[in-house]
Amino acid sequence: MGASPLKTEETIAAIATAPGSGGIGIIRISGPQSAGILERIFLPQRQKRHPLPSHRLCYGKVLDRHGTVLDEAMAVLMRAPYSYTCEDVAEIQSHGSWPVLQAILAEVLAAGARLAEPGEFTKRAFLAGRIDLTRAEAVVDLIEARTAVSAKLAAEQLQGALSERINAVRDALVRILAQVEVAIDFPDDAVELLERDQLQAQLREQVEQPLQRLLVLAEQGRVFREGIKVVIAGRPNVGKSSLLNALLREERALVADLPGTTRDTIEELISVRGIPVHLVDTAGIRDHADALEGLGIERARRKVEQADLVLLVLDASQKLTAPDRELLQSLAEKKRIVVLNKLDAAVPELIEQISQELAGEMQVRTAAKSGNGIEALLDAIQQVVLGKGEELEERLACAPNLRHKMILEKTLTACGQVEVTLLAGESADLLAVDLQTVLDHLADIVGLTTPDDVLDAVFSQFCIGK
Repeated sequence: MGASPLKTEETIAAIATAPGSGGIGIIRISGPQSAGILERIFLPQRQKRHPLPSHRLCYGKVLDRHGTVLDEAMAVLMRAPYSYTCEDVAEIQSHGSWPVLQAILAEVLAAGARLAEPGEFTKRAFLAGRIDLTRAEAVVDLIEARTAVSAKLAAEQLQGALSERINAVRDALVRILAQVEVAIDFPDDAVELLERDQLQAQLREQVEQPLQRLLVLAEQGRVFREGIKVVIAGRPNVGKSSLLNALLREERALVADLPGTTRDTIEELISVRGIPVHLVDTAGIRDHADALEGLGIERARRKVEQADLVLLVLDASQKLTAPDRELLQSLAEKKRIVVLNKLDAAVPELIEQISQELAGEMQVRTAAKSGNGIEALLDAIQQVVLGKGEELEERLACAPNLRHKMILEKTLTACGQVEVTLLAGESADLLAVDLQTVLDHLADIVGLTTPDDVLDAVFSQFCIGK
């Protein structure tokens, strides 16, 4: 492993709960002095002697160095190796007042611990071999999850979903490499032992295809982790703000029959089928407007350029206009859904005429004020973003992040070199070198050979206390 050795002589501590007030706050301590520090500042109510028994929650008082009571609390000592970091760990669960937590932490630091760095508890768990790097990364994903689905995705990763798939590919590579090494050991029979067509078929079926599948899942994982920006655009008075309110299920934007009511962007975060969506309502786009409205229109155009998906709202109660067609043309390179709104005020024949004229476009019909068609629109957003295919549960089985994606791409490139070597009839020694390169890339994903600077970058994303 490329990581630095674990400094077990150091004991670290931090507040493990978020800043602010709460019913409970937790101070976490890890390292060889954990039990001694707990003994100095925590007085058990019933257990009159120290150290406390391992993995048993005890009630008592937290004292400062002068014997003054800081708070009543629960404390637990978890002896190594049966703890999160595989070291001795102590946790104090006090009331969630931030000044109280800071006062307790100050006593812990005065007793011999140092303040933990961001992610240092999880980094120690990784360095101790309790979790691999993909599971460590899943911890921060779980903490930062913004929807139930993204939380489930992180939980699956924490249980080893990606590790299992990577390890299955590594096992297949090891078997292929073993066949090559046999040919190296018996050079006189190398021609007979190296069945190159069979090795190429194994490489494609057992290595390249599973890795390509992971790359597809990586993009879906990015969507669930980071979310997408969806911009509602269209001419004035087509029902954009009503659509925003319907999607939010609240009266967030002012709605009026007068055109140009919205003069600035309105942005909200919602969950669409588990996808975090940054929803943006924009000013109606038209050529003739006053100075203030013109600024809003210019901002609307910029938001459209930045969007991952555009909901182009058209008034289904009117024929398509030249500005409607110009908007469609301007969005030719964008992912988009055409929303035929005001269904409740439209003539069926006109709707069909508009729909036929827009043949080839993803279309959804809505009556935003009444909420009609909104569920269909949510389904369409999910389909455009994730595509059709397997059930969501299967997609959640694994979702590599950006770091994994970059390594997977390098791994597939290295697989391509293996195929070149096979087809060229090169020696078994060269083939073994190329296969080992593929194995080394996969090892980087789970953290077996990850450089220190990469580890530092991964764990710096964590909050202090985790």
